[in-house]
Amino acid sequence: MKLYEITNMIIDDDFDSEEYVTAEFTHDQMNYSITFNKADLEIINSWVFKDGTSLPANLSDTLIESIREDVKKRM
Repeated sequence: MKLYEITNMIIDDDFDSEEYVTAEFTHDQMNYSITFNKADLEIINSWVFKDGTSLPANLSDTLIESIREDVKKRM
């Protein structure tokens, strides 16, 4: 069983310089968003949504790598 569930994925292909992939997911009953550079899947930012606001998320390297692999498969 996975520790998270990807609920939405947005691939931004229309930017002039760089393209991005954003995955929204749930983990430990919290909602998160993580944005990768589409070319190399390096992290641009990650957020946790709590009490109507977004805060920088502190995600484990293992969780990030697992999400990265899922995103790669879905692209």
